[in-house]
Amino acid sequence: MDKTLWYANGLQFQCSQCGNCCTGSPGFVWVNQQEIEALAGAIGEEFDAFDDKYVRKIGIRKSLREFPNGDCVFFDAAARSCAVYGFRPRQCRTWPFWDSNLRKPEDWVRACEICPGSGTGRLYPFEEIEKDRQVMRI
Repeated sequence: MDKTLWYANGLQFQCSQCGNCCTGSPGFVWVNQQEIEALAGAIGEEFDAFDDKYVRKIGIRKSLREFPNGDCVFFDAAARSCAVYGFRPRQCRTWPFWDSNLRKPEDWVRACEICPGSGTGRLYPFEEIEKDRQVMRI
C-alpha cells in the first residue's frame, strides 16, 4: 500500500445518518447476488419478488431502484433514514472512502461539503480506508 498518498495519516468519518448519500440526483447503488439475497431476507421477501420490485438491470449489472426524485428506494424520507441500514450494500457501507472522494484533497473537501459526517468523528487508519477503497471503485 502506498503510504505516500495524501490521506496516509488517516481520515475522520462518523455517519450522521443525515441521508444525503441516499438522496439527490439519480444514480446507481450497485448490488450483487449476495446483497440482493440479504436485502430480500431482511425485509421478508422472496428473492424473485424482491428482484422484480427493488432492483433494475443496467447492462450486465444490477442497481437498486430509485424514487422519481432520485432517492434510494430504501430511504425513508419521513424518518430521514435507511430502512435497511444493517443490510445496506457494500457501496453504501464503504462511503465516503471511494476513489472519487480520495483522488486528491479537493475531492475529500467536496465529500465533506455533501456529507456532514465526513471529516468528523472516528479517525480511520490508512489501511482501513484502502480496504474500503478497494471494495468500491466509484
